[in-house]
Amino acid sequence: MELPRRCSTGLFTCPVVCAAQSAGSPGNMESSANEEYKIQSFDNETQQLLKTALKEPSGVDLEKVANVIVDQSLKDQLFSKEAGRICYTIVQAEAKQSNSSAFRRSLLNRLQQEFKRREEIRSRSTQEWVCYVTFICNVFDYLKVNNMPMMALVNPVYDCLFRLAQPDSLQNEEEVDCLVLQLHRIGEQLEKMRAERMDELFFLLRDGFLLQEGLSSLGRLLLLEILEFRAGGWSLSGTAQKYYYSEVTD
Repeated sequence: MELPRRCSTGLFTCPVVCAAQSAGSPGNMESSANEEYKIQSFDNETQQLLKTALKEPSGVDLEKVANVIVDQSLKDQLFSKEAGRICYTIVQAEAKQSNSSAFRRSLLNRLQQEFKRREEIRSRSTQEWVCYVTFICNVFDYLKVNNMPMMALVNPVYDCLFRLAQPDSLQNEEEVDCLVLQLHRIGEQLEKMRAERMDELFFLLRDGFLLQEGLSSLGRLLLLEILEFRAGGWSLSGTAQKYYYSEVTD
């Protein structure tokens, strides 16, 4: 699946045609670049905790590491987009070092806690809510079991995307943008896991596009683009890409 990169247009990021790189591919993890995985924003003690977790996870409290990563993801949108890569690296290092999965368990437990209070998060802060959705989708994208997405995350991820497809969320450009970005990133994987839920989600998006009043022009454009993206087998023709690119940048 080719994923369009996103370009910034003011407050939001919008799909544009660019050279695509699979966001779901861990790629060359040796280039531990992404460098230090955006952990420079932490204080020195926390940086050291994360650096140790990335290399020798048995040497640190992995529940504490999971909480640090989730806490930062909820308040830092840039970090929430990178956090899945960090989690992937720690999971791999732990499996190699001790053949255990304590970090993954702690991470899933914390994600479940936040999931249960998702409406509270959304009511308190749209940005925090968008960060949470971005993070859980990022984790879904990176963490695999036997090269398959984790079943434990499939329905929670769907539930988050369904919430973003409700009428009140569709009137918020930040939430629409988050929804479209996540569908670009993991929509094809999700559909393979539970196709009937993807059908239901896109019925909502189609009805929202056609029937809902109060959508902004950008929100309507984003919905049209993702409807066409899925209809095209999770890709856009060159003509369509040029159209959406020109509309977004105008």
